[in-house]
Amino acid sequence: MTDVELLVYADRIGGTIPALAALLDGPLRDFGSVHVLPFYVPFDGADAGFDPVDHTAVDPRLGTWPEVRDLAGDRGLTADLVVNHVSASSVEFTDWLARGAESPWDGMFLTYGTVFPHGATEAELTAFYRPRPGLPFTGYRGSDGSRHLVWTTFLPSQVDLDVANPVAIAYLRRVLRVLADGGVSTVRLDAVGYAVKTPGTDSFMTPETLAFVEVVTDLARAENLAVLVEVHGHYAQQLAIAPLVDWVYDFALAPLLLHSLGTGTVDRLAHWFEIRPANAVTVLDTHDGIGVIDAGPAGGRPGLLSEAEMAEVFARAAEATHGHSSVASVVPEWSTLPHQINATFFSTLGGDVVAYLVARAVQHFLPGRPQTYYVGLLGGFDDREQFAETGSGRDVNRHRYPAAEVEEALASDVTRAQLGLVRLRSAHPAFDGQFTWSAYGRDVLELRWVNAARDARAVLTVCTARAATSFRIQLADADGSEVLDTVESLAAWTVG
Repeated sequence: MTDVELLVYADRIGGTIPALAALLDGPLRDFGSVHVLPFYVPFDGADAGFDPVDHTAVDPRLGTWPEVRDLAGDRGLTADLVVNHVSASSVEFTDWLARGAESPWDGMFLTYGTVFPHGATEAELTAFYRPRPGLPFTGYRGSDGSRHLVWTTFLPSQVDLDVANPVAIAYLRRVLRVLADGGVSTVRLDAVGYAVKTPGTDSFMTPETLAFVEVVTDLARAENLAVLVEVHGHYAQQLAIAPLVDWVYDFALAPLLLHSLGTGTVDRLAHWFEIRPANAVTVLDTHDGIGVIDAGPAGGRPGLLSEAEMAEVFARAAEATHGHSSVASVVPEWSTLPHQINATFFSTLGGDVVAYLVARAVQHFLPGRPQTYYVGLLGGFDDREQFAETGSGRDVNRHRYPAAEVEEALASDVTRAQLGLVRLRSAHPAFDGQFTWSAYGRDVLELRWVNAARDARAVLTVCTARAATSFRIQLADADGSEVLDTVESLAAWTVG
């Protein structure tokens, strides 16, 4: 059976690792896997844990390594390996600034001169792809007065690793061993697409990047860890990297579903079904927002959606969120559109429960591993107060849930129906069979799983017509048949 995965911050639902474990052993027990976003020291840094000061330590405010191992138990546990950078406050970086060539970490960090020993032209500098405005460098001064222009792809406090240097590779190997000892079964290679800087290219998912992915994958598999790669970019990059690792993300699914539900068409989705990798973690929303760049054109290559269709997806999201998604979403340097929508998926559909469940049903019926983000599971709307407080657009989709709010959400129709989908994908024998699909007319898709050995069948039919959006799930096995075509019937479905 498929282990449906929950994506969470331990501090934002539950509050601690033991409290999160209690939820997963209780009302969320149907999830067979959990991806806990960075729980390292500190979990609440400048980039919500993706700027580790100590990548090998559990933040004591959240728990301990034994508690992480208890959380893993007999379920899958995914954790992040931040391969592109560490915090400027890390022991490794501060020691290098203090001691220079005498530091054991000398060579671990990427400087301007490492990539451009003879300098760079304006064209070479501006060719680099960066998901933030501005150039990716920050000046740091060593204790001896030396000046260093350090690569900082994301934030000035996130200093990039020189992944071509053996010192950086040894650091990553050490982190992987700690994660494996801590009960982690899958590592997500965070921001790996940016890790290798190659002059003359945009340095995003180049052949050199793919070679590095193979290196890290070998390191992870030596520790019996599966590898999930996070890449936001042209869909061809997902297709290229899928054979090299255990899992990739199906980031294209979310914008394609938003396009289908906004236009009442299914042709773009159908084309993606023909070519998408089967070893995909299917997502609609994540801690970073809703990726849209993944479905669009890039580098002269056509996308699954055109630039104009991408703009329409953003415009419909802005209309549904009363303009707020436009305020919260960031346009990278040299781009005309944001690369993601900073809003919850439920908000982009204006809180339409049926349309939302159509999208979730398609997600759960596709081959791969469905992953549900905690805010999406709990039917969350944009957290505008948190965004106003922090100024970070991604915080609209990173709500902090107190226990009472979790309990209230778990009783809601939208959450109960999603948990019904989790149970269905996890337990119905049809999903151990063969997958096929068909498109009918302009606005109907049928997704089928058939397990002939168990005489089991699960068929999802969705209509994306704007005035008649609907879903219908037909189930059959040795015990009988049933139809789920309402929010209530989906929420009530249980095994047997």
